[in-house]
Amino acid sequence: MPARRKTHVYGPVPSRRLGLSLGVDLVPYKTCSYDCVYCQLGATTSKTVELEEYVPTKEVLADIANWIERDGEADYITMSGSGEPTLHKDLRRIIAGVKELTDLPVAVITNGSLLWMESVAEACALSDLVVPSLDAGSERVFKAINRPHPDITYDLMVNGLREFQKLYDGPIWLEVMLVEAVNDSPELIAAMRNAIASTEPDRIQVNTVVRPPTEEYAGCIPPERLRQMAQALGGEAIAAYDTSHAHGAKISQEGDILELLKRRPCTVLDIASGLGIHENEAVKQLNKMLEEGTVVAERRGKNTLYRVTG
Repeated sequence: MPARRKTHVYGPVPSRRLGLSLGVDLVPYKTCSYDCVYCQLGATTSKTVELEEYVPTKEVLADIANWIERDGEADYITMSGSGEPTLHKDLRRIIAGVKELTDLPVAVITNGSLLWMESVAEACALSDLVVPSLDAGSERVFKAINRPHPDITYDLMVNGLREFQKLYDGPIWLEVMLVEAVNDSPELIAAMRNAIASTEPDRIQVNTVVRPPTEEYAGCIPPERLRQMAQALGGEAIAAYDTSHAHGAKISQEGDILELLKRRPCTVLDIASGLGIHENEAVKQLNKMLEEGTVVAERRGKNTLYRVTG
């Protein structure tokens, strides 16, 4: 019997911004135009600006159709996942296909780096909500925090955001990620505010590092300071802090996973569904815990289950 292929949808999972969101994963794990120091999924393994059919378009639409028939309850269907979704060359076809299948709104969560490409901008313009990112006010900081593909300059990225705003009739919610000692000084915040104002987003949502980042030095901004900085940027703070952690500490799912595994052995899918996190994030945490010896993996039939040691 052939192995069952991996589905290209996950969730629905709870989202701070979008309510209950069905995720659609359009690229292989960590295929991205950036290699952000704060990324919770780890280092980019394929940094590219090439638009390709990274996963089969027909399979993606079939998975969404199957979910609609089986469940179909969510607040958004969201193009996001393991890398940069706008790298998929058939994004326009996928969004249009979703709209033929359901009245649920479609959101695109993107780093915004490719909106200068006409085909990417036209595809995103079909969606009901676009959530791009802007984390810097200069080329120097852009390279330090986002570590973009060499073909993407700061001016190219920002101009892409500006031009998309003119093209798109729907709402744009701009996300800003603030990282301690990287882009959080008053001077850098002022430069960022000017850049943000030029893109004219409908909302500005300011976040910080609350899950294990790619680089250990990517630090969390404390809550009150984040609120002040969000106000300075003309936006709102949206970071979901765990107040049980020490001041400035980075928040991890490891403790939550351990508590879940203490109750019963689980698969990766069990953990991701139970905690409302992406499967890739669960794998990242489990690999770390396997190395530390806090959990073990056991093969049971076709499934791999994880349990606490001892």
